[in-house]
Amino acid sequence: MRKSTVFLWYIFSNILLLAALGMHSFFQREAASPWLDEKREMVKRLDLTDLCLFTEANYTRHLTQADGHVPFQDHPVSLEHFPSGSLLRPPSMLNRTHVRLDR
Repeated sequence: MRKSTVFLWYIFSNILLLAALGMHSFFQREAASPWLDEKREMVKRLDLTDLCLFTEANYTRHLTQADGHVPFQDHPVSLEHFPSGSLLRPPSMLNRTHVRLDR
């Protein structure tokens, strides 16, 4: 069998698997609805905080809980060593333009 035929079978089987996963999630959505409603009620009742976006650094887990100096806690000119730090924008308080007083 040629390598291109094996590759096409591989791609075809992955497309079928992806379609099966999509159908499974479509049919399971109705079955999971009571469970999701219960979780939504618990989040409202307990007043839980934001969603955890990244698991690497503590300043990328909960953006509302981080300050502007935490990424540089090791050294003031240290490079970002977590990939998720390059995906996030700086906090809005650091992006504000300063008002000139000499007018």
